[in-house]
Amino acid sequence: MSVPASGPLQGQRILLCVGGGIAAYKALELVRRLRDAGAAVQVAMTAGAQRFVTPLSFQALSGHPARTTLWDEGAEQAMGHLELARWAERIVVAPATADLLARLAHGQADDLVTTLCLASTAPLAVVPAMNHRMWQHPATVANVALLRSRGVQVIGPDDGPLAEGESGPGRLREPDAIVVELAAFAVPATATAPPGLLQGLKVVVSAGPTYEDLDPVRYLGNRSSGKMGFAVAASAARQGAQVVLVAGPVHLATPPGVRRVDVRSAAQMRDAVAAALPADIYIGAAAVADYTPRAYSPNKIKKTAGGQTLAVDLVRTPDILSEIADRHDAGLKLVVGFAAETDNIADYARSKLVAKRLDLIVANRVGVPGAGFESDDNAMTAYWPGGERDFPPAPKLRLADDLVHLVAERLRGDTR
Repeated sequence: MSVPASGPLQGQRILLCVGGGIAAYKALELVRRLRDAGAAVQVAMTAGAQRFVTPLSFQALSGHPARTTLWDEGAEQAMGHLELARWAERIVVAPATADLLARLAHGQADDLVTTLCLASTAPLAVVPAMNHRMWQHPATVANVALLRSRGVQVIGPDDGPLAEGESGPGRLREPDAIVVELAAFAVPATATAPPGLLQGLKVVVSAGPTYEDLDPVRYLGNRSSGKMGFAVAASAARQGAQVVLVAGPVHLATPPGVRRVDVRSAAQMRDAVAAALPADIYIGAAAVADYTPRAYSPNKIKKTAGGQTLAVDLVRTPDILSEIADRHDAGLKLVVGFAAETDNIADYARSKLVAKRLDLIVANRVGVPGAGFESDDNAMTAYWPGGERDFPPAPKLRLADDLVHLVAERLRGDTR
């Protein structure tokens, strides 16, 4: 799947920073795909990257000399690295090695690439690639979490065969897929872009899980990653909507142009969604816990001597979708729910559509490989009174765009 040259990357100035790993050869194809999508690309390389790919190769594909060092006397007469940092509207680091992620996370500026990233205010995306043990090492996990907390977009890595003959998470995402994810979180480059499908409307999106605390150590939760809801919020913003994203505990970058409110529990999510109203559209993509402990223990619950079981008294959490659908003062034109099911998907989804008085419900199967919770891909079916539409397997970012188009159709009343 490719991104058209008339799409969200059209005219964007992208600085591609290439790290020193075997996956650096794929960065050549990434330059080509970014230019196919309409972006202007310049390249900066670490010393390690030059061991795998030559600067001349990137020059041939980008149309600009590749920058390789802070000590280029000709380029640095006018502080060329700062000029390049100002030129960039977006910085993409691919491949991002474990070492490069660590240096970026801790603000080092000991070569051209890290200096450019530190000297620029442009949004940063990193595309990790490394051995699976390095990716799963606690130091790398902590560095990635720190980068995400600063709003850095993390793309991948994929799970699959690695250069050293092993297999696992650490494989660089394919160039086409990288471009799709960059486009999904892109801000249109010019103010002359045509009005979007949701121009002038306010959209509230809830995403991710909720955590219901038992004690200071334990909680009840679920495996929702928030990726679908974040993708929907990003798509709605690109279509001109004013978007408020109410997010449960997830490690995802805030989409451009979106106001984010972080919550933990179902009760906090209900309050945050209610506070964001009135709005034109509410899209409840969050996997809200159905039950919460009746009582929270301020101290860690201890194992009792000889005790083999522990009973926890649970009570129902607020039904946020139903409450919002019943709000006559909320100004809502459309209320959209999600249903994650393991079986009888159509029956359960249509039952929820009626019981919760929704305008649209999106159902998907969970518990299967390559779809649902924690996956980058999904497949789903949307139901509304008198109609339905299938969305075949695709990246969640693409499905989010398709769903937003359907929402716009439902608002116009022209869906059949």
